[in-house]
Amino acid sequence: MILWTILLILFGLPLLGGGVWLISLGGSWYYALAGVVLIVVGLLLKPRRSTAQMLYALLLVATAIWAYWEAGFDWWPLASRLGVLLVLAIPLLLPARGQGRQGTAMLAISWVAVGLFTVASIPYDAHRIEGELTTDSVIQNPPLGEVPQGDWLSYGRSNLGQRYSPLDQITPENITGLELAWEYQTGDRKGPDDVGETTYEATPLKVGNTLYLCTPHNWLVALDADTGEERWVYDAKVPMESQRQHQTCRGVSYLPPSAGLEDIPEVETLQSPAEGQASVECDSQLFLPTSDARLLALDPVTGARCSNFADDGSLNLLHNMPHTQDGFYYSTSPPVVANGVVVVAGAVNDNYAINSPSGVIRAYDVKSGELVWNWDPANPDQTQPIGENETYSTSSPNSWAVASADEELGLVYFPMGNRTPDQLGMYRTPEEETYSSSVVALSLETGEVEWVQQFVHHDLWDMDTPAQPSLVDIETEQGLQPGLVVPTKQGDVYVLNRKTGEALIPITEQAAPQGAIEGDHTAPTQPVSGLSFRPPALEESDMWGATAIDQMVCRIKFQSLRYEGIYTPPSVQGTLVYPGNFGVFNWGGVAVDPERQVMFGMPLYMAFIQRLVSKDDDTPLGPTNQGEQGMNENAGAQYAVEMKPLMSPLDIPCQRPPWGYVAGADLRTGQIIWKHKNGTVEDMAPIPIPLELGVPGIGGPIITRGGVVFLAATVDNYLRAYNLTDGEEIWRTRLPAGGQATPMTYLNSQGEQMVVQVAGGHGSIGTTIGDYVLAYKLK
Repeated sequence: MILWTILLILFGLPLLGGGVWLISLGGSWYYALAGVVLIVVGLLLKPRRSTAQMLYALLLVATAIWAYWEAGFDWWPLASRLGVLLVLAIPLLLPARGQGRQGTAMLAISWVAVGLFTVASIPYDAHRIEGELTTDSVIQNPPLGEVPQGDWLSYGRSNLGQRYSPLDQITPENITGLELAWEYQTGDRKGPDDVGETTYEATPLKVGNTLYLCTPHNWLVALDADTGEERWVYDAKVPMESQRQHQTCRGVSYLPPSAGLEDIPEVETLQSPAEGQASVECDSQLFLPTSDARLLALDPVTGARCSNFADDGSLNLLHNMPHTQDGFYYSTSPPVVANGVVVVAGAVNDNYAINSPSGVIRAYDVKSGELVWNWDPANPDQTQPIGENETYSTSSPNSWAVASADEELGLVYFPMGNRTPDQLGMYRTPEEETYSSSVVALSLETGEVEWVQQFVHHDLWDMDTPAQPSLVDIETEQGLQPGLVVPTKQGDVYVLNRKTGEALIPITEQAAPQGAIEGDHTAPTQPVSGLSFRPPALEESDMWGATAIDQMVCRIKFQSLRYEGIYTPPSVQGTLVYPGNFGVFNWGGVAVDPERQVMFGMPLYMAFIQRLVSKDDDTPLGPTNQGEQGMNENAGAQYAVEMKPLMSPLDIPCQRPPWGYVAGADLRTGQIIWKHKNGTVEDMAPIPIPLELGVPGIGGPIITRGGVVFLAATVDNYLRAYNLTDGEEIWRTRLPAGGQATPMTYLNSQGEQMVVQVAGGHGSIGTTIGDYVLAYKLK
């Protein structure tokens, strides 16, 4: 018992010390009181064991009551508050010689009662929403884009960005027969001299009987769609100095041949690298964006550069840029090919410097590469091609995510980001304020603004609009309307009329916290959509951990930060940002079913800390420009910014799980129909136990007419399938690496439906690195 005495005292002392600190911050008194009780129990254990047992029994019961009052009947919060105390009680259950058994009986009854109470909460899911997406109202033959049934011609299958396939061979009834058909490895993996983050986010295209995909280092790979056999590989040879914040490629774009998709030539199998070939005149073309700010046009048949496009198939996107630092500007998303132009946007590195490249969006002639128009958010009315000796605006808001287009309306839809730095708004012009953190509709012909809808006013939290808008027609009381579905980082899903920008599901304004740093300001109100996956505001009781000690540390962190709910302004003190800038939704976006007018998404809930660091003194900042997790310099600004997730000392999220869900919503009503936690801790925990906790992830879903949804994305290495109607998981398969890419589906030459997932891991969330392309089909 001496060992247990020491253990109880050692456990109680940090609870007492940390608990007093927490009380001083205005937090819970529980931890200090529990610390006192544990120390007293430890001291009494030998001389007055029965008294110690009674005292411990009271602590167990009191903790159970307090835990239920704070967390409700929810297994994970209850287990984290009560689990360690129940374990520590086991040696105390033995009666002491020569002392009464009252203490033993009291402790035993309490231990059994509290244990049963805790265990009884396991099957109860306090966060689950049950329901079924209706099939009562189905639109017959809705627009799906000009794509052959068995193909996948754009990132979202078509320029409509629906991520919906009309294939229906795979159904909830037969999906258990889905198995691996072939596997391919690209050979492109993170090297020793790479940037800190490489990510496989690519969704392949399927044209004819060939798959085309890009890799993090901007290789373009052509594969036989039946067998996965390599046809050719083009290596863009990106120099190392151009690799900065991310080494990412989400996909490539395709221009069909002039004779149409019925006349696609057979793709050659090359024995040597495609980049070594002489350029050729191209009829059809593939467009590959690179991390050194080039747009390459390649021949789909051989991988040779297209001599007709720009400079022998290479277009330098740094032309007319005001600042051209290596790696500050690049395109991670495929451009839009529509109505005779290829429209290109780009990512500008967050929080590196106030003087950064422009966020200009440009359209080039799809065959020649000649500039047709340019739209600069800081100079929005001047869309005629810029003069040779002119430059675009410095650091204007950029669009780094995938765009979509309605070629009949002649509009292209760009999800917009912010002017860098993200957390400092004093450098922005009125024009930049108008277009930041919004979706903007531009004319494909002229680049002029048709309409804009903003989702965050004066964004100080890196709440870029992160995902491709999805085009789907929606039945309303006024009849069938051309809809545009736009998911956001803050959790709102905006459903707009894509012709006018007007809301089909109501948008309201709500008061927002005030009190920005000197020289800046905050918007008095912020928009809220009628379809929203926003979480409730965090409270101290939402802090979580494996033991009472790391729970307490998380509570101390929570109480030490500035937090008044969503949109609490950035501060030198440190601001809790929830939802964090990782987003409820990120670039993976949502998938929509245009027949049933429903959506499937993967909402995530992770809190982040953003702290402004004054550069007025000479205090060293340490390593800077570390991206979304670390210190970023903001060269030229008064403040640097440090960003990181709110994590416990055990490196798990401080807030209670679940952290990740799948959800289905009706786009006509704005109602969330079902919502289930998603993913396990199998690849997060030291011991690979597949506990269904609901975990973070990044990536996107696809929907098929067969009623099946496919999604990987989570930090456990699985590809999953779900029944679209009720959201139930109906199939899963283990992946050899992280599946942080959106899958796709197509028909092979035998008419069999295939599902393809790229699995290469993701640097931001630390999943297993690889270089795999995996294809599945029914037995």
